[in-house]
Amino acid sequence: MTRLKRVTQVFRTPGGLVGGIVLLVIAAIAVVGPGPWHSAATAIDPEVARAGVSNDHLLGTDDLGRDVLARILAATRLSLLLALAATGIGAVLGIPFGAASGLFAPRWRRLAGRLIAVMLAFPAILTALIVCAILGPGQGSAVLAVGLAVAPGFARLSQTLGATIAGSEYVAAARVTGVGGWRLFRYYALPNIAEPMIIAVMMVVSDALLATAALGFLGLGVQSPSFDWGGLLGDGLRNIYIAPLAAIAPGVAVVLTGLAFNLVGDALAGGSTPRHRLVRRRRHDPVQRHEDPAPTPTEPSPNARGVLEVDRLLVEFGTADSPHQPVRGVSFSMGAGEMVGIVGESGSGKTLTALAVAQLLPYPGRSRARRLALDGQEIQTVPAGRLRRLLGTRLAVVFQDPLSSLNPALRLERQLTEKILAHHGMSRRVATQLAVERLGDVRINAPSQRIRQLPHQLSGGMRQRVMIAMGIMGTPALLIADEPTTALDVTVQAQIIDVLRELNAVHGTAVLLISHDLSVVTELCDRVMVMYAGRIIEDMPRSVLIAKPAHPYTRALMASIPSLDMSQDRPLAVIPGQSVSAEQVQEGCPFAPRCLLVIDRCRQQEPPLVDHGAGRVACWRADAELPDESSRNPASVQS
Repeated sequence: MTRLKRVTQVFRTPGGLVGGIVLLVIAAIAVVGPGPWHSAATAIDPEVARAGVSNDHLLGTDDLGRDVLARILAATRLSLLLALAATGIGAVLGIPFGAASGLFAPRWRRLAGRLIAVMLAFPAILTALIVCAILGPGQGSAVLAVGLAVAPGFARLSQTLGATIAGSEYVAAARVTGVGGWRLFRYYALPNIAEPMIIAVMMVVSDALLATAALGFLGLGVQSPSFDWGGLLGDGLRNIYIAPLAAIAPGVAVVLTGLAFNLVGDALAGGSTPRHRLVRRRRHDPVQRHEDPAPTPTEPSPNARGVLEVDRLLVEFGTADSPHQPVRGVSFSMGAGEMVGIVGESGSGKTLTALAVAQLLPYPGRSRARRLALDGQEIQTVPAGRLRRLLGTRLAVVFQDPLSSLNPALRLERQLTEKILAHHGMSRRVATQLAVERLGDVRINAPSQRIRQLPHQLSGGMRQRVMIAMGIMGTPALLIADEPTTALDVTVQAQIIDVLRELNAVHGTAVLLISHDLSVVTELCDRVMVMYAGRIIEDMPRSVLIAKPAHPYTRALMASIPSLDMSQDRPLAVIPGQSVSAEQVQEGCPFAPRCLLVIDRCRQQEPPLVDHGAGRVACWRADAELPDESSRNPASVQS
């Protein structure tokens, strides 16, 4: 829907139509200015003072014989300008502060929230009166006072919206690429809160109009010989019983204008859509293929042992006295060009392990490890500036939901080139050429046209491929793909698998694939790690895992995969019991309550992850024969 269509839709509602017409009339009067009514508004004629309605004076006269209607019309421009200026000051002060604080670290976000709450505790009109009392009466003081009074409201709303955006996956992806500070605020926060903030501005203008009029009524606003609606209301109140229209008419003008702003704002709120399309379309030069626009990689790894090394990774939530550990002592490594899969039921710790590696754990999560190295560099001790560059150039993350991972307010060109522009000295033209090439690499047709589109204009499979293209923009050493085929149809799943396989073969990128679908992982990966209750319980080459899985849990997972040659009369295999979460883990093996091979030792001691054949396994009964099909009670299997 174009902006013109959306504006038309707003004015199709009764409230929007009435409010729009009133605002157009008032705006026309303000644009014309006081000129046509100036003489009648300022001419003093004591002979007709406090006269009633007549053909010469449609709303009567004031106590000096000045025409009331002419004075109201002449004051329209100044009254509107005061309200708009006050709203502008409040928006300029409140929106950036609130939106930026929403992106702060949680500790600073809470501090900013408390500061905003303290400011909101004071009534707006009281704040305005205090400021006017300090600065003295005058229209400048009134505008500043009202602006300061409405700023906390803007700050609270923008902070709430900014905090929501800060928790989104596309902001997390931007942080991985090293985007921060002004760029994160300018391209990720502001465009995505612009639409609701514009609606809020429309609503606040009516409040600012009322507040400036109130200050004028009290004599703290516009001073004589200038006048606004509030001043006219105060002048007319002295003779309300003799010439009531001199007081009522300015009040009606204030109420009518404020109501019109509210009606239009309400119509905008009702007609707004979740699609944010407030970013201007930029003109691009015709994209031509560049010979070799590949960015210069970061310094080579000083450690040849692997692209990723994880030793005893621990992820904690909660307090230090009562920690909750959804990931417990995970250790593994990956070599260059290796494809490794992590499988397990929901809640097993797969995604948290990947987020800990990418330094993207949600607050208040925290991680620590004996060693956590990417491309040979210890992540936990690298200075902040080098860490951003390391994660932004050598690591890429593809999240599960591509629509929530892509910034809805930015076109693909901006999002694809963000990493290159942040970390490599490329011009925007060359970065755009590289982005077009990467879209072609992931098999997106007409990439030079697609790059000008917004995420909602793409299908689910295309968005997922765009995420992969973003990942390979900086030739990363490691790509973490978290459920990249979830919610996609079988055909698109096969295409994504082919893209990942080709990415690994052509660019030599190591791929860490996280999935609950064991069939996808065994189709794509060289090695498979099985997680349960926050631990790796089996780590085997794909061929060994398919031929002879060692852990009973892995065997149960393999048996639950349907195949074309299985009997239709035989029910699908299931794993008895419920998956155990990390906080439910007690003494012994966490899989013991569901295991068909359980023995007393399993209930008493948790098995360590040790070498077993070509891989590793954490089980006291590895490779033991399962009982007969008829025996399904774990407690009946003892030795």
